[in-house]
Amino acid sequence: MEALLTLHNVTKRYGALTVTDAFSLEVERGVTLGILGPNGAGKTTLFNLISGDVRPDAGTIRFAGSDITRAAPHRRCRLGIGRSYQVPHPFAGMSVFENLLVAATFGAGRSEAEASEPCLELLRLAGLLHRANVRSGALTLLDRKRLELARALATEPKLLLLDEVAGGLTQHEAGQLVELVQAIRARGITIIWIEHVVHALLAVADRLMVLNFGARLAEGAPDEIMADPEVRRVYMGLGA
Repeated sequence: MEALLTLHNVTKRYGALTVTDAFSLEVERGVTLGILGPNGAGKTTLFNLISGDVRPDAGTIRFAGSDITRAAPHRRCRLGIGRSYQVPHPFAGMSVFENLLVAATFGAGRSEAEASEPCLELLRLAGLLHRANVRSGALTLLDRKRLELARALATEPKLLLLDEVAGGLTQHEAGQLVELVQAIRARGITIIWIEHVVHALLAVADRLMVLNFGARLAEGAPDEIMADPEVRRVYMGLGA
């Protein structure tokens, strides 16, 4: 498969602390990659490097054939990198529909007229159409997370970065969110998903990667990774 995203020897330091150490990664189009790792493993820094929120101290990042190592976050968004955050921060005073319009107009460069119907379709996909005119600040946590995903989709991403979207939800709610991620995956969108709710990740991911101290500990098929003795020791705190 063709690589959509490539990181080559990417390093990020904060003073004497090396958070990401000569890290390389290829993600093929249409693949869902799940990322596990203990707190402090460098997972969020990896997302920040891909989205452009921070710049690497060394190495290169390529996306869809273009070198984006020094590209600004808004440029990466227009190229097709969308992102959700662990704690949703919608525009609380705007309606659910207006939140998507903002993403579509500023993130994807559409006019409001062009964006209206696609945004309604995304609300249908996310199960939020009946809440289109509700002020987003009044939503439940589950619906805020649904909105977070729909808003990211409104930027028309080729690659979607999901940051612990199942966190804080009940098991039933997490199952509903997994169904939404599966529907997004079925659209052919490439997904990289950081998650601590392992059963949610296993329901969607084609392959898993485990990070520890800014380096790859293991990568492969989900069943193989979850049975790996070193992964069980480092991530799950279990003996071999």
